[in-house]
Amino acid sequence: MGAAEHPGGHPPGPAEWVVRILALACWCLLVWILVTWTRTLEQLAFGAVISVVVATGLATLGPVAPPWRVLAPRRFAGGLWLITNALGRILVANVKLAARIWNPRRPVASGMIIVPTEKTSDGGLAAVGLMTSLIVDNQIVDLDRSRHLLQYHAISVPAGSREDARREINGPVEDLLTPIERGRDRDRPDG
Repeated sequence: MGAAEHPGGHPPGPAEWVVRILALACWCLLVWILVTWTRTLEQLAFGAVISVVVATGLATLGPVAPPWRVLAPRRFAGGLWLITNALGRILVANVKLAARIWNPRRPVASGMIIVPTEKTSDGGLAAVGLMTSLIVDNQIVDLDRSRHLLQYHAISVPAGSREDARREINGPVEDLLTPIERGRDRDRPDG
């Protein structure tokens, strides 16, 4: 199967190319806006042109999930809840870290910990690694895909088994990702 072919084995038709380029251009423009953080007409127009050029080059690499797919009700609600939950955990972790710094008598039990993961997809593993690392208690260090393990550096290593640590570190994020990912096998990346 060539890089540009659809997973079904046939080369993409003109409509699939247009959808693929449009989806990639939307992602590129979103990145452009986040990186430049400028909203003048000239910046947006230049970003749109660059986005289409880059998307045209990247379209040959294969299908891509379009950004409008997030508007599906289940994904949208799940995504909002995931973001809300993660922001709450980030706030709590920052307050705990500040308290630990302000009170040097509090014991520091930092170290490395290996926890199991239920995620197997590239997107799922990336989301879990990114979101759990934004919560300052833990930073992902490594993963072992074949054994479904994630390695973290933790400011406070949780007591108990690996499964207990999973419930505290990456389990909440993985559980909230499940409704967003559910059905991805039925979905076509270009759809």
